[in-house]
Amino acid sequence: MALPASAPELWRQIGAPNDRRAAFGTPGCVQLRHGTSHVCTIGRGGQRWPSGMQAVGRSDGAVNDQDGDFWARQCGTATSAVVALSMFVVPYVGTNATMFEAPAAMLAGEERRTVDLFKRNTPAVVNVTNMGMRQDALTLDILEIPQGAGSGFVWDNSGHVITNYHVIQDASDVQVTLSNGKQYMAKVVGIDREKDITVLKLNDADLTGVSPVTVGNSADLEVGQRVYAIGNPFGLDHTLTTGVISGTGREIGSGVGGRPLQDAIQTDAAINPGNSGGPLLDSRGKLIGMNTAIYSPSGANSGVGFAIPVDIVRSSVDQIIKYGKVIRPFLGISFATDHSIDQLGVQGILVLKTKHGSSADKAGIRGTSRDELGRLSLGDIIISMDGSKIKTATDLYRVLDKCSVGDTLDVEVLRKDSQEHISVVLESD
Repeated sequence: MALPASAPELWRQIGAPNDRRAAFGTPGCVQLRHGTSHVCTIGRGGQRWPSGMQAVGRSDGAVNDQDGDFWARQCGTATSAVVALSMFVVPYVGTNATMFEAPAAMLAGEERRTVDLFKRNTPAVVNVTNMGMRQDALTLDILEIPQGAGSGFVWDNSGHVITNYHVIQDASDVQVTLSNGKQYMAKVVGIDREKDITVLKLNDADLTGVSPVTVGNSADLEVGQRVYAIGNPFGLDHTLTTGVISGTGREIGSGVGGRPLQDAIQTDAAINPGNSGGPLLDSRGKLIGMNTAIYSPSGANSGVGFAIPVDIVRSSVDQIIKYGKVIRPFLGISFATDHSIDQLGVQGILVLKTKHGSSADKAGIRGTSRDELGRLSLGDIIISMDGSKIKTATDLYRVLDKCSVGDTLDVEVLRKDSQEHISVVLESD
């Protein structure tokens, strides 16, 4: 077989191999280097999160090389390297077989488990594209174009798909691409803005070979546990990253619902724009969270990512599938900021106003008011609920999140110079 034109020069540099030591790192070998690397330009999208917090969904745009031949040049470079290496290394495989092992046999036990976990869960992971209506500036035609993308996962055999609300926010239509490449338009079953959760439904979709995720639990997670994130960062579909749980019970600032996302899982597994809505799995391959945000002033992975615990996801999803919405207990108060109450020298929630007919109003909780002379009369200050101390709004939300409509709360308040206990029956909004 004739050698390529470049082969004589490589042969001259390496020298005719005269023994069986020709392996990487031994005398007589040279390292073959790739040519100049090319940078991909990648867009970002998603919600604006305060204090460095960024949602990691809606990676606006796909991989894009400015001169248009990125793939050709990269593949060409890789092919040249493979050809050159195989030309000079392969002859020694037959004479010293113990130097080489089959790829599967080379995997350590932990690596094998990681590979199996990825293969087992990949069919459940989908790409979610946010479609938006745009008007062409020249023709004035109304066009529907992709305006962002994120990740999601198949929840059950009925075709329900779960993703973040911010991934599909403001979409005119939502397109879901399965792991087998098939694309379907999805129906929005319902949303939970406060928890940044959306349930989609694929009607008449062929789900052959698509298995739902195996749902675990997040109540007993430990810092240091191994975790695995699968998603579509920067439009690169079905990317696996690994890490550990760095923290639990995190609060990650105000999300799209205006309330802090509480009890979030913190992980150092690489999470980037486009990962939003993707699954966070434990070492058994069970779903323990949904990737949703990163702490990063630059927008890229900084080793501080956050996921919504699966117990919260399950609670919202079950209600949305059953009722089309999330039904939460509603106390019916507006209250002062934590900073304002600190200036009064007390810890608690200062009630400014109660909504007429709400649970708080019916129970007799009082808001702040002014008398005929304009003098301010402070409302009740909530200091505990069902025995849990209430020092900030976060404490109040945490208690309410554990309650259901119809539950009765023992609310302790400071009213002028005395403490009182008020029984409140929680109702829906």
